[in-house]
Amino acid sequence: MIAYSESIKVFTGNSNPEFAKTICKELGIELGNADVKHFADGEASVSLVETVRGADVFLIQSTCKPVNDNLMELLVMIDACRRASAGRITAVIPYFGYARQDRKAKSRDPISAKLVANMLTVAGADRILTMDLHANQIQGFFDIPLDHLLGAPSFVEYYMNKFPEDKFDHENDFVVVSPDVGSVARARNFAQKVHMNLAIVDKRRPKANVSEVMNIIGDVKGKTCILYDDMVDTAGSLCNAAKALVEVGGAKEVYACATHGVLSGPAYERLENSVISEMLFLNTIPEVNNTPSGKIKFLDVAPVFARAIEHIHGATSIADLF
Repeated sequence: MIAYSESIKVFTGNSNPEFAKTICKELGIELGNADVKHFADGEASVSLVETVRGADVFLIQSTCKPVNDNLMELLVMIDACRRASAGRITAVIPYFGYARQDRKAKSRDPISAKLVANMLTVAGADRILTMDLHANQIQGFFDIPLDHLLGAPSFVEYYMNKFPEDKFDHENDFVVVSPDVGSVARARNFAQKVHMNLAIVDKRRPKANVSEVMNIIGDVKGKTCILYDDMVDTAGSLCNAAKALVEVGGAKEVYACATHGVLSGPAYERLENSVISEMLFLNTIPEVNNTPSGKIKFLDVAPVFARAIEHIHGATSIADLF
């Protein structure tokens, strides 16, 4: 790593440019000038229009749909900065694609999350800044520093304002629900912060993107439930869990929140037709559906990333962001 100066520069690919612009606005700087495009055959092409020599560079790029195009853009951007003698390169990846492929689920499976980590490191990234990895152990896949931001504080602030404790009985009238056993630890931490009890939806998944709800662990009868997860892809699991809370558990109302709104295939339609009263996401992935939704809302976490970038650039702890 080249010694970097006090100069800070932020560039973005095509995954979420508005998010990057908001970060720059929070930082009080201009978004770096880079031409990131694709040739006719699909190859990624990056041209930095301004100098980055010795600068502390932050490259903002979620590896969301189209995952491989966005990932390749990021890799080429990192290489371009490295060859232009950037002082330090931080890959800011609000949503880290391939995170669900973090282990061998069966024989001869790849561990793609580790492969992507290796690619980012070999390309020349000096550190990673991301939010709510699907599995915490992915942090160990990197041989470079990684700062792992949490989406929970944003949700805690939202729900504590929506349901203030001086007007609502959090302990008796509300319950945080984990949509599956694997998310219990995440949901338990969230429940503690909003001073609510915890319930669990126990389900069996016969195949990918298909889930069958079995039963509900915990008391949800007559209560307002908040389903909490790290991401929503096709929304099948979440909508089935919400349905079970009402029809099996007797819940009064169901809200849901998740950090990353992947929202593939029939996700929007499923959420709109579900028993969920409100679906809350963070804007780590841009909203791609142009149809206004009365249920689906996004919270802006660009200010959180801006503060993290300030701390990283200033070599100070980011613990206060949690």
